Amino acid sequence: MKGALLVNLGSPDSTSVNDVRRYLDEFLMDQRVIDTPYLLRAFLVKGIILNTRSKRSSEAYKKIWTENGSPLIDITRRLTQKVDALSEIPVVMAMRYGNPSMEYGIKKLVDMGVNEIHMIPLYPQFAMATTETVVVLAEKIIAKRFPNVTLDHLPAFYDNQEFIDVLSNSIKNELEKTRAEHILFSYHGLPERHIKKSDITKSHCTIDDSCCFTESPAHKFCYRHQCLNTTASVVEKLNLSDEEYTNSFQSRLGKDPWLQPYTSETFKDLAEKGVKRLAVVTPAFVSDCLETLEEIAMEGKKIFMESGGEEFYTIPCLNDNDRWASLLANWINTWNKN
Repeated sequence: MKGALLVNLGSPDSTSVNDVRRYLDEFLMDQRVIDTPYLLRAFLVKGIILNTRSKRSSEAYKKIWTENGSPLIDITRRLTQKVDALSEIPVVMAMRYGNPSMEYGIKKLVDMGVNEIHMIPLYPQFAMATTETVVVLAEKIIAKRFPNVTLDHLPAFYDNQEFIDVLSNSIKNELEKTRAEHILFSYHGLPERHIKKSDITKSHCTIDDSCCFTESPAHKFCYRHQCLNTTASVVEKLNLSDEEYTNSFQSRLGKDPWLQPYTSETFKDLAEKGVKRLAVVTPAFVSDCLETLEEIAMEGKKIFMESGGEEFYTIPCLNDNDRWASLLANWINTWNKN
């Protein structure tokens, strides 16, 4: 019997400092998120970051929390229900960090009689800290607890034409409700070293436009290339000129160089260059979450408006969009038939 597992990032169980601290501990101690030796990672996370960031993150989560709890988990739950209703096989959800855990989700499928799992990490672009860590953990759980279960997973779908169509249509519909004169494509940031570590050729990546737009096997695992490719595909669908959009990267942590340009600085730069009406899309996320609802829609808006902007629009993620749910179900049903 076959089944599908949709996996998203995760959220704390509540906005309490203790729950946020526990969540951040699990998240930041992942060696594919902070890729330093264990002792150094433990010192940074447990000795410094958790003591300074937990309360601040708790306050940020309180700004976006709803009566249904975490927006990301609530959205993923609604999406999963829609996909399950359209799928020929059972579909359940899980979170890489927090609850419902991946082990819980896998066990739920196994308890239904499933022994072949098709996992869909809900990340359009590949990264060590997203798709890779989900796959590694799933394989570890199955090897340890469910050795008779087979697992495969959907690879990064940033260049899947059906996905681009759904994403572009969603953005277009939302833009029509605005008076935006410029669009910022803001992607979650990564340390530059993650990009180079994922370079399977060990020689192609120079983290500039020359490598990202020069054909290479490295692109299969290059987050930066895949982000820029996503933008290019959407820009073509929306028929945007070069002057009508910008790319940037958000959410950096620490002092090491991260992918640039930084979103926070881009807000200031665009406003100072005369952009008055800005729309922001976040195509690295398929579900609205802390990074889109607080970091962009609240903090980003504040930066842009204080720098001279006049109108700021946040374009929602795909969330539980009907066409997105239908596409996921179609992917699952196609896999089921093979």
